[in-house]
Amino acid sequence: MANMKFVNPYRPGAGHMPTYLAGREHEKNEFRRLLGQSTIMENLVITGLRGVGKTVLLESLKPIAIGMRWLWVGTDLSEAATLSEINIVTRMLTDLAVVTSSVSVGPVTAPPRGFVSGGDTVKNTLNFQLLMAIYNHTAGLASDKLKAVLDVIAESLKSRDVRGIVFAYDEAQNMMDHSEKEQFPLSLMLEVFQSIQRRGIPFVLVFTGLPTLLAKLIDARTYSERMFHVLMLDRLDEDDSRAAIVKPIDDAKCPVKFSDAGIQAIIASSGGYPYFIQFLGRELFDAYLQNNGKGIPVSEAVRKLDSDFFMGRWGRVTDRQKQLLWAVANLEHCDGEFTVQDVAEKSKDLLTKPFSPSHITQMFNALGEAGLIYRNRYGKYSYAVPLLGQFIMRQAEEDDKEWAE
Repeated sequence: MANMKFVNPYRPGAGHMPTYLAGREHEKNEFRRLLGQSTIMENLVITGLRGVGKTVLLESLKPIAIGMRWLWVGTDLSEAATLSEINIVTRMLTDLAVVTSSVSVGPVTAPPRGFVSGGDTVKNTLNFQLLMAIYNHTAGLASDKLKAVLDVIAESLKSRDVRGIVFAYDEAQNMMDHSEKEQFPLSLMLEVFQSIQRRGIPFVLVFTGLPTLLAKLIDARTYSERMFHVLMLDRLDEDDSRAAIVKPIDDAKCPVKFSDAGIQAIIASSGGYPYFIQFLGRELFDAYLQNNGKGIPVSEAVRKLDSDFFMGRWGRVTDRQKQLLWAVANLEHCDGEFTVQDVAEKSKDLLTKPFSPSHITQMFNALGEAGLIYRNRYGKYSYAVPLLGQFIMRQAEEDDKEWAE
C-alpha cells in the first residue's frame, strides 16, 4: 500500500473545487429561481464564515448560469479594486470586456477621440477600450457614466441568444465607501444596478463574502435590504458531511477507505465545515499511504489543522485578548451569537481580573479588525472563524500560563 500511486482526492485549498460538492442543493435552486425572474427584483448575497464553502458554491453556480443562457462575469474583489469609484468601474469594465469584446456595435464614422483613430468608417466591438471610452465621453456623475456603458451593452445583447449577465464578485466584504475621501464605490454599484434593474435590464448581482458584508450593504444604501436575497451558508449536516468524506474516495475507486468510526471522528472534529472536512481527509489519507498502511488518530490531523489554519491568527493576538477570547470560548453558545454582557458575566466567573463591558467593547473592535470577531447590526457578536472556540480550549489546555489569572 505504501508504494501505490494514487492521487489524494481531497482538496482543502482556499476556494478549490472539491471532487464532490456535498449539499448546497437548496442554494443552487434559489439561484435558478433568481435567474428565472422576468424583471430582476432580487439579487443574491452568499455569506458565512471562512471555510464554509462560499467560493466553491459561487464557482458551482457559473455553469448553471451559462446553461440557462446567462453570461457570467466577475472576480475576487480586492481592497485596491474598491478604493475609489474609478477603480470599481475599471474592475467591472475589465470583467465585462471578457464577454463583450466579440460583440459588434456597428459602424462608426468620424468617431470621437478614444473610440478609433482617424475618420474611417469601421466596425467597433465592445472591448475594454471602447467601454472605457463610452464611460469617459458620457456627461454626468460616475453613476451616469456607468449606466450609459451598461445601457450600450444591454442593447447590443438583444440580438444574441442571451438572457442577461450575472455579475459575480467574491470577497465582497472588501467593498466599502470612503466618505473621508469622498469616494463611494459600493454606493455607486448599488445605485447603478437598482436603476438599471428598475428599467428592466436583466443584469444580476451575486456577492459572496463574510457576514460583515450585510451591514456594509445596508450602511451604503438602506434599500439594499430589498435588493438582495441572502443565503447564509452554515456547516453541513451529518448526511452531507458523510457524503463529503466518502464520495471522493468512492468516485476515484480508491482502495483506501475510512472506517465508520473514522468517518464519525472526522465529522465531529470538522464540525461539518467543508474546508475542515477536506483538510482532515487529506491529512489522514496521506498519512495512511506514507506510513505503510498505518493510519494516524484524527487528533493528530486536528493538531496540524491548528498549526496551519488557526495559529497564524492566534499569534497576532495579545495575551489579554487571548484571555477575553478564552472567556468567550467558555460560553455554552460560543459558536453562535453572544453579547458584551454575556462575556462580562463569564469573565467574572473565570478571571481574577474580569473585563468591564466598556473594555470588552473596545477589545472586540480590535479583534474585529484582526478578523476574529464580527458584530452584526443587532449588536451581537460572533466568532469570525469557525470552531475558533474549540481551538482556544485546546490551546488553553496546552498553554503553560494560568489563563484565569
